[in-house]
Amino acid sequence: MKDMEENFDIGEPVELPIDGTLDLHTFNPREVKELLPHYLAACREKGIYEVRVIHGKGKGMLRETVHSLLRKLPGILSFALAGEHTGGWGATIVRLEPATSQRVTAEEKD
Repeated sequence: MKDMEENFDIGEPVELPIDGTLDLHTFNPREVKELLPHYLAACREKGIYEVRVIHGKGKGMLRETVHSLLRKLPGILSFALAGEHTGGWGATIVRLEPATSQRVTAEEKD
């Protein structure tokens, strides 16, 4: 165990898979305010417009932090607690607006 701790660099960034699921259990709650907007932007860039944010059930403090951020962020179409089979009240499903370059305007359709 001690060897593992010595080889772990706290300052080293960890690369997250951008796959539409963000599990916040592995992060310090203080990191969420910076992490969530960056993750959602990365999903949007990859064409992922539905994202599941796993915040856990607990006392609901992290869930409320996530929801408070989502209310303020641009590019959020909607968000709601996940259904029973996708995490229930321990996760939130976020629907994102498509990236600007991927939106089709009325003029482009004609």
